[in-house]
Amino acid sequence: YVAAVYEHESILSPNPAALVDRRSALELMGRNLDIYEQQVVAAARQGAQIIVFPEDGIHGFNFTRSSIYPYLDFVVHSHSVKWNPCREPYLFNDTEVLQRLSCMALKNKIFLVANLGTKQPCEHTDPHCPSDGRYQFNTNVAFNDDGMLVATYRKHNLYFEYAFDTPPDPDYKLFDTPFAGKFGMFTCFDILFFEPAVNLVRQYNLKQVVYPTAWMNQLPLLSAVEFQQAFATAFNVNILAANIHHPTLGMTGSGIYTPVKSFIYHNMEGYGGKLIVAEIPVITTDYKTNLEKTPDRVSEIGNEQVPPTFYAEMMYDNFTFVPVWGEKGELRVCANTLCCYLTYQRAVLTDELYALGVFDGLHTVHGTYYVQACALVKCGGLSFSTCGQEVTDATALIDFQLWGNMSTSYIFPLLLTSGITLDYADHMGWKNNHYFISKNRTSSGLLTAALYGRWYEKD
Repeated sequence: YVAAVYEHESILSPNPAALVDRRSALELMGRNLDIYEQQVVAAARQGAQIIVFPEDGIHGFNFTRSSIYPYLDFVVHSHSVKWNPCREPYLFNDTEVLQRLSCMALKNKIFLVANLGTKQPCEHTDPHCPSDGRYQFNTNVAFNDDGMLVATYRKHNLYFEYAFDTPPDPDYKLFDTPFAGKFGMFTCFDILFFEPAVNLVRQYNLKQVVYPTAWMNQLPLLSAVEFQQAFATAFNVNILAANIHHPTLGMTGSGIYTPVKSFIYHNMEGYGGKLIVAEIPVITTDYKTNLEKTPDRVSEIGNEQVPPTFYAEMMYDNFTFVPVWGEKGELRVCANTLCCYLTYQRAVLTDELYALGVFDGLHTVHGTYYVQACALVKCGGLSFSTCGQEVTDATALIDFQLWGNMSTSYIFPLLLTSGITLDYADHMGWKNNHYFISKNRTSSGLLTAALYGRWYEKD
């Protein structure tokens, strides 16, 4: 089927904390929706059957609970109400944004997914009801090609979003399409947690995911395109991921991903939005991981030249590293219960320092979650203290096999190359209680090859 995602440079309120009236809020959102409309038309012309827009793309961000209120639409969050906002605009008040989105879908005969702020009044008898008598949710909406509202999803894992409430229970929201079957949806930070993202995909055996996000890139392990691809690979799904474009805030990186191929946009230099349209296969069966070329356990390394262990901060966590020296070798590094192993060979020795790092512990900055990671990374310079820094360019071409005795089955294989481009592993999977990833010669210089394990039970 043909899918489209739009990376949108939102027109932002100059002062998001200021209190404005509904008319001013609609005026600002209208300017973003005008751009959406142009992109829907362009995508439909290219044959797209579905288009996805980013998180916060219509209203922006950095609001307070009260300053976002005029920007919120009312949406009925229930399966029982069948509603077409374009055809039935008068059914509910404060639904101007929903009406415009619905009409875009209807006019262009396209499925459309967008993110907006929504409100829902609640009774004080409801124990979860906020003191101002209303819920405010960060919400994805999906419309079918007739403009019908077919699904709403309220973001569960908020990322310092004080204007919004967490829904009392995680939403598992699916919608059906004639061209690719069922799609599930979740938003941004949700991708790092079991609920609802992983549970949704597993429980409903989903093969298609739509994913609005407002993601701030963090190298070396959590740049947007890197993790979006890793999710598609780990769960054998197609992901349509739309990010917003604000390079000054580190926000860029959208794509259409299959488990074996991706169409991405990552641009920290230029301004303006970007429409990606791609034809991708509908996944019907599970790809079998190719396991014939598997590593054996690394033999214990002799004492002559055991490289020194050192510590450095990476992703705000204290990683244990060993340097990756010489043109080839075998390395091991451990922390807590996790040991990581690397065999490597470089085509040419470059004057770049690489290191093999391990982390097995609770990550506590910008969210709390348990990580088990084995990572081969390019360091920022030639001294050990630069390992873990954000690096975007590399020249070293390295053949490698990386593996670890992971305690979780949820492992995201990361493979990032020079210029924030993506590569795919030759082989990956489980062998003898170790998860491994291997690659002969990356397509360009290696930035990161990592096994990013999420041990959800220990969050």
